[in-house]
Amino acid sequence: MKFEIITLFPEMFSAITEEGVVARAIKKSIISIREWQLRDFSSNKYKNIDDKPYGGGGGMVMQVKPIRDCIAKIKEQTPETKVIYLSPQGQALNQSLVEKLASFDSLTLLCGRYEGVDERIIENDIDYEVSIGDYVISGGELAAMVLIDSVSRRLPNVLGNEDSLKDSFTNNLLDYPHYTRPETIDGQTVPEVLLSGNQAKIDSWRNEQSIEKTNQKRPDLITK
Repeated sequence: MKFEIITLFPEMFSAITEEGVVARAIKKSIISIREWQLRDFSSNKYKNIDDKPYGGGGGMVMQVKPIRDCIAKIKEQTPETKVIYLSPQGQALNQSLVEKLASFDSLTLLCGRYEGVDERIIENDIDYEVSIGDYVISGGELAAMVLIDSVSRRLPNVLGNEDSLKDSFTNNLLDYPHYTRPETIDGQTVPEVLLSGNQAKIDSWRNEQSIEKTNQKRPDLITK
């Protein structure tokens, strides 16, 4: 899968491209990440890509032309790409949406800044508007990294299919509890079933624990 990132701060993405799951997926050539500096598409000598909002108010708004020109350049090379704007007003990024996005061959992620982008971009140039939660952060870069990581995990051979199928929110259930050595610490012991060697009983216990934990912590998932 190709990830094309439109951003004012391309250096931020080294946080995922140099370490961790995403970095390993890049090394395996399962995914590619390319950053596009939006200022390269500015038409003025100061490389400005924003201006004051019509109607007054604080802050600045990202302009149509640099964004539209950048998207056009990306689509010259990857016509099938789906364009996503990271925004608190977008559709919530949940596991169902992650699965859908993972089915595409290319995603272009537009990282907003300031007061956001000109509405005409959202109306005419965006396929999906996506939010990572009901709160505001300083820009779309962190949200884009969350999306890249969550989508990459669902691609074949990134984690191994078996591992990714057991993630939290798969089948609307939270993950079951995990334990490792030592068997006993500070008087707390590992559940006996996990030491039994009976895989059928272990699988049954894990499923029961997933259901119980979901009922306790996220009952809203059970009703979906």
